[in-house]
Amino acid sequence: MIERLQIIESRYNEINDLLTKPEIISDVKNMTNLSKEQANLKDAYQAYQEYKQILEDIEAAKEMLKDSDLQEFAKEELTNLNERKEKLESDIEVILLPKDPNDDKNVIVEIRGAAGGDEANIFAGDLFHMYSKYADKQGWTIEMLNEEPGEAGGYSQVEFMIKGDRVYSKLKYESGAHRVQRVPETETQGRVHTSTATVLVMPEAEELDYELDMNEVRIDITRSSGCGGQGVNTTDSAVRLTHIPTGIVVYSQTERSQIKNKEKAIKILQTRLFDYYNQQREKELGAERRNKIGTGDRSEKIRTYNYPQNRVTDHRISFTTKQLDRVVEGDMDEIIEALINEDQARQLRGE
Repeated sequence: MIERLQIIESRYNEINDLLTKPEIISDVKNMTNLSKEQANLKDAYQAYQEYKQILEDIEAAKEMLKDSDLQEFAKEELTNLNERKEKLESDIEVILLPKDPNDDKNVIVEIRGAAGGDEANIFAGDLFHMYSKYADKQGWTIEMLNEEPGEAGGYSQVEFMIKGDRVYSKLKYESGAHRVQRVPETETQGRVHTSTATVLVMPEAEELDYELDMNEVRIDITRSSGCGGQGVNTTDSAVRLTHIPTGIVVYSQTERSQIKNKEKAIKILQTRLFDYYNQQREKELGAERRNKIGTGDRSEKIRTYNYPQNRVTDHRISFTTKQLDRVVEGDMDEIIEALINEDQARQLRGE
C-alpha cells in the first residue's frame, strides 16, 4: 500500500510542476488531461499526507512515554492515533480500488414503459421525474434528447442527457427493470396493479471513446409525432438513424430543427454503440460483468416501488426503505450510497 501511495504522491507533485509550465498552459488539451489526472489522484494524495502525519504523531507520542509526567497523556494520545490510523487505512483501501474509467462521464438515460400498458408509461414518467429531481439536487443539468409521450400520460419512451460532476459514478447502477405496485387512477375496484418500466444508463461517448463511421449509418427524415406544439406533424424535422452493422436504431424529434435533431441522434447513437461494444467486451471476459452489482441488462429486475406500503426495495442488495414518497421526489442518496458501498465491499473481498 505504501509503495502505491508513494508513486501517487510523486506523480501528483510532478503534475503540479507541469501545470506551471508555459508550454503546458498553452496546450489546452494537454492541460485538461493533466488536470483530470491530478483530480483523480487527489483523494489518495491527501489521504497519504494525513497518514504520514499520523505516523509522525505516533512516533512523537512514543517519545513522550519516556517522560513519567506525560505518560498518561501519551497513552491516551497513542490510543486515539492508532484508531485514526486504522480507520484511515480502511479508507485508503477503498480509495485505491480500481477506478471505473467512465465514472467522470455524463450519461444518457433511456426510460421505456414496459409491461402494464398506460400505467407502465405513467410510471416511466414518474421515474423521469425522480431522476430529474435527483439531478437538480446534485447541481446537474438535463438535456432532452427524445420523448414519446404516452396516451394517458408519462412516456412510452424518453431519452435525456444528464451533465455534471461524476454523474455516471452515481447513476450507473440504475439500469434494469423497475417495478411499481399501486392502484392506478383508472382502477375502479381499488385493486393493486403491477407494472414495469425499464431504465438504461449509458456513459456519454466522447470522440476519443468511439468514432462513428457515418458511411455505416442510414439516415431517415420523418415528421414528428406526439406532443410538441404547432410545429409537430407540419415539418419533416424528426431524424431516425440506423447503424447497419448492429441494427441499432435511434430517433430524435425534440427540436423543430432537423439539423439539431440530427446532432442529438448522432450523440445518442455514438453513446449506444460505445455501450454496446463495451458490453460485448465484458461478455467475452465472462464472470467479470456478472460479479458486478447487477448486469446492467435492461431485463434484470432491480427495484420495486410499493406505493400502498410506501416502500422501495432494491433486490440486488436486499435494501429496503419506507420512504418511497421522498425517493420519488429525488431523495435517492441513501439507495445510491448503499449500492456504491456494496460494490466497494465486493471489490475488497475480491469478488
